[in-house]
Amino acid sequence: MSRIGKNPVTIPSGIEVLVNGKVIVFKKGSIQKELDTKGNIEVKVENGQIVFSAKSDDRQDRAYWGTYRALSANIIVGLTKGYQKQLEINGVGYKAIVKGNILELQLGFSHPINYEFPKGLQISVEKNIITIKGDDKQVVGQVAAEVRSFRPPEPYKGKGVKYVEEHIRRKAGKTAKK
Repeated sequence: MSRIGKNPVTIPSGIEVLVNGKVIVFKKGSIQKELDTKGNIEVKVENGQIVFSAKSDDRQDRAYWGTYRALSANIIVGLTKGYQKQLEINGVGYKAIVKGNILELQLGFSHPINYEFPKGLQISVEKNIITIKGDDKQVVGQVAAEVRSFRPPEPYKGKGVKYVEEHIRRKAGKTAKK
């Protein structure tokens, strides 16, 4: 039985939630997000809360019950507060510049890396910190992971792109023979 699915999601003021059959629509001003439940769960909006319940006692329906509740809560948090990831660039000559919707990275290769990020995200660069902001948790995390994958941090000197809160386990280098 889902413990997550039992908890209703509170709808803050300024956000409108509509249930159209299998689709839940979240609106805040001109921003609209949709979540397709594929008919596996029942969704009701009652007393300023979204209540989820499984249609059957089938294992897959119970799994979807908690999943869609968590996805709905993430959409509401994204529309109210937003999500943010920060990446740190370490290395001599490594730098990043934002030009329109393109993030240009110089990470020690013979050429710069031009990464075109999706619309709806805001990327800013201050010194060696890249900040990625957006209202969709999955997109923010995916873009941060893609930028990090261009030059993951290496364990000897720590050069590369890493999350700000990430700790790199350092290895000892070569030792000279006596």
